[in-house]
Amino acid sequence: MTITERTELIRRFADDFTALQEAVLARMNGICVPEIAAALEHPSLAGPITVAFTHAEVLARGAVRRAELAAQPPEPLRRLRADARKVRRARSQAEAVYKERRARRLAGRSRPVDMLELRVARMASPAAFAEAMRQELRDRGLPDGTPRAPECDLAQWVWDRKSAGDELLAPVRELRDCDDDAFVQALLRDAREEENPYLPHDAVAERWSRHARAALAWGRYAIAQAERDVLACSFAGRHARLDALDDAYQDTAVLAARSREALLKVTELHDRMLAHATRGPFAELIAQCRAAALARFADTEPELWHSVRELTVGHRAHCPERADGCPHCHRSLAGLLATAHPVTTAEDGDGDQATATLPAYGDRYAVLADVPDTAVVAVADAAVGDESALCGYGWAAEDGTTGYGDSVASSSGEAEVIGICAAALSLIEHHEDVPVMLLCDSVQAVQAVNTALHSADPTAAHSTLLFPESRQLMDHLLRHRHRVQVRWLKGHIGHDLNETADAFAGLALRRANGRIAASAARKEEARILRALGSGTGPISVAA
Repeated sequence: MTITERTELIRRFADDFTALQEAVLARMNGICVPEIAAALEHPSLAGPITVAFTHAEVLARGAVRRAELAAQPPEPLRRLRADARKVRRARSQAEAVYKERRARRLAGRSRPVDMLELRVARMASPAAFAEAMRQELRDRGLPDGTPRAPECDLAQWVWDRKSAGDELLAPVRELRDCDDDAFVQALLRDAREEENPYLPHDAVAERWSRHARAALAWGRYAIAQAERDVLACSFAGRHARLDALDDAYQDTAVLAARSREALLKVTELHDRMLAHATRGPFAELIAQCRAAALARFADTEPELWHSVRELTVGHRAHCPERADGCPHCHRSLAGLLATAHPVTTAEDGDGDQATATLPAYGDRYAVLADVPDTAVVAVADAAVGDESALCGYGWAAEDGTTGYGDSVASSSGEAEVIGICAAALSLIEHHEDVPVMLLCDSVQAVQAVNTALHSADPTAAHSTLLFPESRQLMDHLLRHRHRVQVRWLKGHIGHDLNETADAFAGLALRRANGRIAASAARKEEARILRALGSGTGPISVAA
């Protein structure tokens, strides 16, 4: 093959996704001709190959799931599972190759390392350093916060200034300025109807990457709904519904590939932004701002600055990387300072210190000393699947009552919130006029529920709750918010109620996805109750 022919082949793979995917799967299966295998080694294809394998992996898992639900014979199902594992391994290897080639490319760039004192101070007290930077930028007449000039994102600020005069096309402005729900809908149309050529634009790429996960979650939601429809009918009547499941997996494969594409695009954008910010007049300006901000920091935090200086001087005396500026040492040094100089809690608008809504997460058990004797205390847990948005949840109370059910969730955090809400609502219904205390081992879920309870606003939890099922449960829970408290409990440490809730959550998930027969589920339920020592049967509900 001539150089021209090889170049054309590489260009074809870059432009034709189907051709690229067929080539990488052929190489994976050992049936790829040498000319194509050589073309696939080109560095420019490292990222697109990860996209092709991401798409192929979802389709491979979909083929396995269809075979399971169609009750195919063991041998074809075994081959499909083996193929899915092979694609997953190939995807992991492709991602490792991409990371290695990117690291090799970036290693050739000379990027100055900030002085050690600055990096340690910035990490030890980020709020104080950010305030010093804001004051410095303000005094220099530089924009503060718009367009994102503070220390948190100087590279973005430089890029915004570079692009300030660019005229955006109307479709790009529409994507940039629409609300989040409309943007996610645009991502779903991109996957299900027609590819949107404006998503990779520099002005939109970061937003695309941020919201691609939400769009992918809606793909998994469609798979869950299709699975439920298949499982609701007999084997004889499943054919048409299995076709609908295939369609859901096809859409989700595209969403997964586009999500990976968005990540590659934003990574490439950040590389260009940093390259622009670390050379020429912008690099000099940033260095001046940081040095001046450090001087301000030293004036406002003299005790901490003295510790920074003392610690860094002593560290340099024996650090093997001191000739390179100790590029990796600031995190451990800042950790030492954080222990010696704990950051005080910010005060609220009334001058009182804000109180934490959660216990220290290093505590072994949730603190229950202030809970009234009449309160009903229960532990909730949840389990999520790998394939679809189906989830299971379970709970167990100190009075011996238990419950479990299934729903759909975009994340483990959302599934845990569903478990908390379902347990609390069931206990409220069965225990009149007594407080209800729910314990959960998910920090994210406890924070989300407490935020909604304290604000009396269900939308306060919407960053965690994506689907209507969980949002509806939260709406119902807020009607009883004065009777409900939620606290964190360290999980999987042998706490009987936590282990029971976890077991019921797993059982609920297996029931929801059809991976356990009804008779086996009843036996498992009885075993869990025996282990708890409860004579009270579970309350099985679906959110």
